[in-house]
Amino acid sequence: MEQEKYAIIDIGSNTVRLVIYTRDKSGRFSESENVKAVARLRNYLTDGNALSEEGVQVLIDTLKSFQEVTRHHQLEAIKCVATAAVRQAKNQEAIIQRVGEETDFTMRILSEYEEAHYGYLAVVNSMSYKSAITVDIGGGSTELTLFEDRELVHFHSFPFGALSLKKQFIEGDTPKNSELRALREFLEHQFLTLDWIEKKKLPLIGIGGSARNLAQIHQEKVDYPLSGVHQYTMKRKEVEETNKWLGSMEFDDLQRVEGLSRDRADIIIPAVEVFNCLMELIDAEIFALSRKGLRDGVFYEEMTKDFEMPVFPNVIEESFYDLAIDYDINLTHAIHVTNSSLMIVRELEEQGILRLTERDHQWVRLGSSMYNLGSYIDSESSNQHTFYLLANRTIDGLLHKERIIVALLASYKNKNLFKRNAALYEDWFTEEELDKFNIIGAVIKFAYSLNATKRDIVEDIQLECQKEELIFSIQCREDWKPEQYQVEKQKKHLEKLLKKTVTVHFHE
Repeated sequence: MEQEKYAIIDIGSNTVRLVIYTRDKSGRFSESENVKAVARLRNYLTDGNALSEEGVQVLIDTLKSFQEVTRHHQLEAIKCVATAAVRQAKNQEAIIQRVGEETDFTMRILSEYEEAHYGYLAVVNSMSYKSAITVDIGGGSTELTLFEDRELVHFHSFPFGALSLKKQFIEGDTPKNSELRALREFLEHQFLTLDWIEKKKLPLIGIGGSARNLAQIHQEKVDYPLSGVHQYTMKRKEVEETNKWLGSMEFDDLQRVEGLSRDRADIIIPAVEVFNCLMELIDAEIFALSRKGLRDGVFYEEMTKDFEMPVFPNVIEESFYDLAIDYDINLTHAIHVTNSSLMIVRELEEQGILRLTERDHQWVRLGSSMYNLGSYIDSESSNQHTFYLLANRTIDGLLHKERIIVALLASYKNKNLFKRNAALYEDWFTEEELDKFNIIGAVIKFAYSLNATKRDIVEDIQLECQKEELIFSIQCREDWKPEQYQVEKQKKHLEKLLKKTVTVHFHE
């Protein structure tokens, strides 16, 4: 069967990129091809701000190479957008005409507002921050946005980017101290022309290749145990230390830094200076990386054009719905397990045995809804597969630490396996947190066994605490013997963790 495909070509000041999206079985479009060319169009802008003939030819040649790919995939739905380098060119109309005549593509030049707005759309549709400041530093422009309660409040586009900053302030491959001082003074002066960033105390979210490289460099430096950079976070001190470390290197060493693309080695320092300066002015404690950017914003707008708002109401719910479809999760069964899990933890809270926050209740809901997801691959080793899939798959709306919490709960088998899975991430949690997640995992496993036959027979759960004994009263609407057998097998995990005997009574 023919798969539905959609493509976006993003003509930036530093790179030109073709991304192809393919509709999967959940109905969601996911990235299937990503082709990049380092064109550095910003370097072909003349003193009179025209894109030189050589620069135009570089652009045409790059698009012709992409054309081979789009023709091979028989793509018709192709968006071709250009940003600062073409927007700043006085001969932009002639460039549009040349692209239209010599390639398959119709090029659209994005305004400063559109470029900033698409970055904002990408962030709010793939991350759970309600309020933040975003920065998208390209080769020739830098876009900042402020959103509050997930609504765009302010935006600004500065006519400088990593390439133009390098050209303006840094003579050699790496900056001298005097050049860095001049660059920092310039950036601070520029950013303070905005009256909506100073002392905002909001997270700074980085978009684009330079931000992605910063995250990758730091992950390699700290030997990070997880794959993927989307929603990776760094503290302000970590950004400062990485900035100093990169600035102390000779260019040959800089080119060999793990996580840094070789074609960005000469522009990474001015880019990180932008992030560092902004964090100080905003008084931001967190730098978060969004792997989703302008292209994804264009894509979200296209995919939601029939809806009133191009912003998803709940990013996490969207992500978990996609997971359920991808791994053939029985949604009715998952909802029933979740309801049983929530009933049990609330009973334990009422008895003073467990203390949970509202955030913990969210982990109960998410962990129970994905419980045993790995059986999609192999039922015998489902727990290991569940942990690996959830820990290593990007889940929009969940930070990496939060992803591990859900993975630990959804893969719960016993105390020992929980400990082995948590071992790599022990530094991320306190001992009290791990003990709490261990109990929640055992509760979810217990609740799962209450729906062993997937008949959704449990209607109510009551708990009575008597000294060394917990007495569960399970009200069912049908025969419960298969569930009773499973519960008697699984209740030992709760007994060990709560240090109480568990007795379970079933009745209609």
